[in-house]
Amino acid sequence: MDSVDYGIIGGSGLYRMAGLEATGRVALRTPFGEPSDAYVLGTLAGRRVAFLARHGEGHRILPSEVNFRANIYGFKLLGASAILSASAVGSLKQDLHPGDMVVPDQLVDRTRHRPDTFFGDGIVAHAGFADPFCPELRHRLIAACREKDMPVHEQGTYLCMEGPQFSTRAESNLYRAWGMDVIGMTNLQEAKLAREAEICYATLALVTDYDCWHPDHDSVAIQDVLKVLKQNAENAQAILAAVASLPPPRGCPCQRALEHAVVTAREHWPEATYHRLRPLLQRLEEKRASR
Repeated sequence: MDSVDYGIIGGSGLYRMAGLEATGRVALRTPFGEPSDAYVLGTLAGRRVAFLARHGEGHRILPSEVNFRANIYGFKLLGASAILSASAVGSLKQDLHPGDMVVPDQLVDRTRHRPDTFFGDGIVAHAGFADPFCPELRHRLIAACREKDMPVHEQGTYLCMEGPQFSTRAESNLYRAWGMDVIGMTNLQEAKLAREAEICYATLALVTDYDCWHPDHDSVAIQDVLKVLKQNAENAQAILAAVASLPPPRGCPCQRALEHAVVTAREHWPEATYHRLRPLLQRLEEKRASR
């Protein structure tokens, strides 16, 4: 199987990728279980890509049920060095309108029940996460939005909540007081795991609603969210395709995230844990062997 250049993760409302010349579907099993669905392999804008519907075909997986470790591990097995994601978000700022796009540069975690590391069971790693999104991919997403004259906000803090319920009004106002910009349910784990897998990662956040803080919005209505999502999907696909037409970043710090992160001495790595993590640790092993 040929390696792919990019992984693309489609969120709510984006279950397939327009322009993708599909060549097959691959159902992978990983040491962390099964991914959300089969990966759709093909060519997009001249590049080999693998597309994955985050919530599965037919949107059957809750945010808390998404097997983020299996999803990212699968992209690693397919050879992706960069992942682009699209995510529906609520706005926590007056000037972030439904229909706008945001390219977040920061994350805040308010989840509670989700595994968000590959490590443990005898191998300890502490990857840097000060800047959770790949700066090069972010720059490319912003440039593509500008070129296509899309309403884009070039930075913002994405608060990742547990869900699946939307916020209470008190929570929504609290997050606004904290200075958060958008709220969603999925990007935190993807970003952390992509960093540990040494894969560049960035997201295109699609604003669907004002969350429940807004005086003109008594609550978030899923039918209104889905309506805006449908309008956003075509634009999002065009932007992701434009970025995927470029060669993936090379030599990016994201792709060396484990360089000094693994603190467990090599002689103490349990064999079973190493075997499970081998796709992530292979680069370090090869570098060690070449010394």
